[in-house]
This record gives sequence, C-alpha cells and structure tokens, in this order.
Amino acid sequence: MTEPPARRAGLGILGWFKTRPDLPTIADRAAVKEAYSISRWTTFTAVTVGYSFFYFTRLTLSVAKKPMVDAGVANAQDLGAIGMAFFIAYAFGRLVNGFLCDRAHIGRFMGFGLLVSAIINVVFGWRYPVIIFILLWCMNGWFQSMGSAPSVSNMAAWFSRKERGVRYSVWSLAHNLGEGMTFVVTAVVVGAFGWQVGFWAPGLICIVVAVILFKTILDRPETYGLPPIAEYKGEAPDPRDDDGKSIGHGQLHVLSNPAIWVLGLASACMYVARYGINNWFVFYLQEAKGLASGTAGFSTAFYPFIGALGTLSAGPISDYVFGGRRIPVCLLYGLLLIAGLVAIPLIPRDHLWADRGALSVCGFAIGGLLVFLGGLVAVDISSKRAAGAAMGVIGVFSYLGAALGDYVGGWLIESSKVVVDDVTTYDFRGLLTFWIGAGVLSFVLTLSLWRPWRREAN
Repeated sequence: MTEPPARRAGLGILGWFKTRPDLPTIADRAAVKEAYSISRWTTFTAVTVGYSFFYFTRLTLSVAKKPMVDAGVANAQDLGAIGMAFFIAYAFGRLVNGFLCDRAHIGRFMGFGLLVSAIINVVFGWRYPVIIFILLWCMNGWFQSMGSAPSVSNMAAWFSRKERGVRYSVWSLAHNLGEGMTFVVTAVVVGAFGWQVGFWAPGLICIVVAVILFKTILDRPETYGLPPIAEYKGEAPDPRDDDGKSIGHGQLHVLSNPAIWVLGLASACMYVARYGINNWFVFYLQEAKGLASGTAGFSTAFYPFIGALGTLSAGPISDYVFGGRRIPVCLLYGLLLIAGLVAIPLIPRDHLWADRGALSVCGFAIGGLLVFLGGLVAVDISSKRAAGAAMGVIGVFSYLGAALGDYVGGWLIESSKVVVDDVTTYDFRGLLTFWIGAGVLSFVLTLSLWRPWRREAN
C-alpha cells in the first residue's frame, strides 16, 4: 500500500517516526475491502516474522555464556550482571516506547529498533572489560524494547477486539520462533566458529531484516483512507475505543487500572521462570548433565518449539471454549508451569528425554502465559489507541522480574561453585527452587484477578 503524504509539522528524525495524519475515508466499499484484506495480512505477517528476529539479537548471550566463561571473558556473576543491565533497560524501554509507539509509524519505529540492536550485536563480538559488555548489552535492551509493544499496537489497529485472541496467539509464535531459531542456529555457529561469530552472524542477518521491516509494516488504517477496524468489521464501537477521547486519556486509564498492575506483577514472576530457562538452562544442561554445547542447545530448543503449541492454543481456547474469558485458561497454564518446574530437579542425570519432557511442559505453559499475562488481558481491558501503553506497563513489570531473575540466577550459580583439583562443580538446587517459587507466586496473583476479571468481561 502506498504511504500517505509525509507530515510536515515536526521535521527531522522525530517527525519521520510519527504516525501520519488521517486521510479522508475512501467511499468505494470494494476498494476498502480489497485494501484491508491485503494490508492486514501484509502488516501482520511482517510484525510476526520481524519480531521473531528481535530474539535472534537478544538471546545470543544465552547461547554464548559457557564459551565466554571457558575463554575467561567473564564469569557467571559477570554474565548475570550483563543480563540484569539488559533487562532493566528493556523494562523501562518497554514502558517509554510503549507510550511512544501509540503515536508512531510502527514500521519505522520497530525497524529502527531492530537495526540498532543488530549493530550492537556486531560490536559486542569482541573482547572488552566487563563494564563495556554491560553498557553495550544495556543499550541493546533499550532498542530491543521497540519490538513488542509496537507489534501489539499495530495489531490493535488492524484487527478488531473479537479477532484479537487468535491473532495474538499467532503473533506470539514470534517468541517461540525466535527462541528456537537462536538456540539451534546460534548454538551450531558458536560450536563451530566460537562465541564471537555467535554475535556477528545474527547481527548481520538482522540488519537486512530491519531494512525489510521499514517497507512492510504499515501505519494505522486511517492514514491510508480506510475506516476504523470496528466500522469495517461491522462491530459496535467499544466505549474504551471512543475516538472522541485523546490517546492520553486512554493511557491514563491504563495507569489507573488496578487490574493492570496485578497483571504486571503476575507477569513479572512468570518472567523470572521464563528467562531463567532462556538464559541459564543451556548452562545448566552443560554443567549439571555434562552435555556438549550443541546437544544442550538442541535440547533447550524443545522449550520454545513446544511452547509454540501452548501459544497457538491459548487464544482459540479462550475465545471459543471460554467465551473470551482469559483468566480461567491462564490458571490452567499456570498449574502446568509449576508441575514442569517441580519435575526438573527430580530428574536424575543421564535421563535426557525426561529433561526434555519437563522442559517441554514448561515451554507449553509459558507459551500460553505469554499470550495472557504478557499482554492480551491488558490490551483487552484498554483502549485500542492505548494498546502500546498497556503493553508498556506490563513490559516494565515483566522485564524487571526478568532482570531480578537473571541477576539472582547468576549469583546463585556463582555462590554454589566449588573448585576441587581444578574441577569446577555447581549446585543448582537454589536456582531451581527460586524458579518454582516464582511460578507459584504468579499463579496466586493471577487467581486474585478471577472475580474482578469476570465482572469486567461481563
């Protein structure tokens, strides 16, 4: 679809990022239908595939940890500090960029974030003092935060509320695709060429992908002369989407809604477990189970790939089985997560397929929880013009939880280290207990929302 004329107010880079002015609505219904049918799938495919590549430049450090430790580049506590810096920057970036993206041209906003993140990965692949690694990965966290909220803001603009559960599930596959791609491809690259190439190769690939996103992710429908999505779908306008109210009014409602804050805390606890597995499970399999880098990476890839099934099933189950009610389904996924986490420390050494099975249960559960706690519930109870803000608030909680989890994980691993005759061993019981506790607390917080959610949904 052709871009509308550029906004002239506010020249320069900031003006380039802004969403375009609305054009007069096209009167020809056939032309509207054709434009909508093509544009919706173009932009939806672009944000889904594009967001998966954000993970390609996010989880490289997870795969490269043991080779970096073995090379004397950093120890486990250093890597925990690097990860914490990433997540703190990512958390606050999610909040700020979530509010900004409600006013932005999503293709330009999201493409720029991936482009800078890719460049940082290329720069990261040299030896530096630990403080430089921390600063670089902190910067990466900020630009990585320009992916999720813009994706959901774009989805809210192009798909109606009744369509959003299924679409959100499909888009959430980007998490699983990106994680799986990283654990398999980057693990092979690191095993064959070393940890440095494990940063260079994804960075160079994602520079190309970022350029493609600039052209394929579209602005809001109204900027192309199309009617609002609810009008196009023949649905009654949701009061929360009242176009007579400003974007700022919708964003203020997000901040004042207690359910959003409880969702954020529940998501934070879930993210402790999610990124604990993402960032430390390859290391765990290598040290606790004695697996080689490639085998450990392949085994961990079961987690996001099975997680894709949890993600795909979450939206349809809530839409078609539970009539759009999210919390009851969310609680079922929460119980599965706790069961998988409890099983991991009970599995003895040399039972690789049992490890993969427990990890797959965790992946399936987290795949579903990412749909609900990670944003869909918050977006459902917010204005579509404040979808980015809702994702931003959930994001700041989620990734502060991830930052805490990554730092505490590194500290627990390093503090359990024992060196005897130059042989290093680790005790992972504290780490696994920490993950289980986080999963239980997430479940309890979600359970507290059941009645408030039912009242609001009805």
